[in-house]
Amino acid sequence: MEGPIKNTAQWAEAAAAQPLPEWEALPGIPLYMDQVVLYLSEQLRAFQREGGQPLLTSSMVNNYVKTGAIPRPEKKKYDRRHLGELIALCMLKQVLPLQDIKTLLGGDAPVEELYGLFCEVHRAALEEVRGELEKSRKEQADPRREALRLAAEANARRAAAEHILAGLEGAEKEEA
Repeated sequence: MEGPIKNTAQWAEAAAAQPLPEWEALPGIPLYMDQVVLYLSEQLRAFQREGGQPLLTSSMVNNYVKTGAIPRPEKKKYDRRHLGELIALCMLKQVLPLQDIKTLLGGDAPVEELYGLFCEVHRAALEEVRGELEKSRKEQADPRREALRLAAEANARRAAAEHILAGLEGAEKEEA
């Protein structure tokens, strides 16, 4: 029963071949809300579960602005900074709570630097998963076991990231 693993390995290969847009490739002109949602939906299509909840809606964007996760738009227009932060936020919200994402994306580093780092580690993670899936396919691994392994690894990595972020948040509060 190699089908699900083979299909997922092909998905990972396609996702790795079409990486997230580099900072300079993000639209240079400010976009209105509907354009932002449309653009980001297209960029993140590979990560959208078919028939599932959308990764981004205008309500979500408004909520991120209200909670301070992203800055307010200027004259209802969103620029590169917003787009970069929203891409990272859409991907990270699948595994981390919003407060942790705000800690992760906060700090003194320029947003383009953080976005570049996010794209780099995201691409590396996809490559790692692609390689693991290809190996599992060749070994004819049980698909249920593979899904369980990947989910358990994701949970362990999420917990480790949350511990690091809790320490980072504590250190930032001490400095303030």
